[in-house]
Amino acid sequence: MAGHGYVNNDPAVDRWNRMREDVYKHFRFTSRASWISLTGMVLVPGALLYLSAQQDSKWNWTGKQKGESLLSRPSQTVHAAEE
Repeated sequence: MAGHGYVNNDPAVDRWNRMREDVYKHFRFTSRASWISLTGMVLVPGALLYLSAQQDSKWNWTGKQKGESLLSRPSQTVHAAEE
C-alpha cells in the first residue's frame, strides 16, 4: 500500500499539457493550417452533402417484397429482364 498519497509528475507530460492549454495563444493561420481548415470545414461537408443529395430520392425501402427493386423509379430494362 505504498505510494497512495504521492504523485510523481513527468516533466514531459506537464510540458505537453501546458502546450495544449496555451495553443490558442500561439496559433497562426499559415498556408498549411488554412488548407487543413478549409478541407475539414468546407470540402468534406460539401462532399457529404453532394453525395447525400444524389442518393436522397433514389431508394425506397417501404413495402418492398423479395425480388422487388429498391429503386424508387426502376428503369424499363429491369422490368424487361424480369419478364
